[in-house]
Amino acid sequence: MPGSSGHSVAKAWPLAAGALLLALLWLGPLPIRAEGSFAAHMVMHMGVVALAAPLLAVGLARLLPASVARLTPSVAIVASFAEFAAVWAWHAPALHDAARVEPAIFVLEQASFLTVGLLVWTSAIGAADSRRPAARAAGIGALLVTSMHMTLLGGLLLFAPRPLYACAALCSPAATLTPLGDQQLGGAIMLAVGGSAYLAGGLVLLASILRDPASAAGGSE
Repeated sequence: MPGSSGHSVAKAWPLAAGALLLALLWLGPLPIRAEGSFAAHMVMHMGVVALAAPLLAVGLARLLPASVARLTPSVAIVASFAEFAAVWAWHAPALHDAARVEPAIFVLEQASFLTVGLLVWTSAIGAADSRRPAARAAGIGALLVTSMHMTLLGGLLLFAPRPLYACAALCSPAATLTPLGDQQLGGAIMLAVGGSAYLAGGLVLLASILRDPASAAGGSE
């Protein structure tokens, strides 16, 4: 039926948009640029976790609402710690340098970013549709904790007095930037995109709870 087909397309467009964005990030010029530019590498990272992952999560929540809404609070909590571990581990100098020069390690890095980002956003969006206060609180906490640690890491990269990675000397950074300037630009991108996206997600989820009469009534009891 035409109406049903249109409704399905309306539900599925975030999933398609997220998949298209991943294709542009991974199959476009960025992977080659990222070999010699920390900032380009960060654009890919933020594109995966702060843009593609929430789009995919919204698409999954629309297509499988009952399944996503059943995610327990512990999933959001574990997901936030998993993303913290993945993001900080992959920005440790040894692992980051390896991902910049070894294709297999780069693929593993990007796959882990997508996995943990999708877990955080899906559990948080599932919490938004849940009537369980604990689930909603966990979803808000997962997004805000992720925003805080990305802000902290972005600030560290932005204000570090020297390049933190050997790849800054081994690779060829963007022609107009020094290795330190390239790293600082990457830190600014993490602050502006990563910290802001997760903070905005947490605040939107909090606002949806405050607007929900059932939640307000439950919280006042």
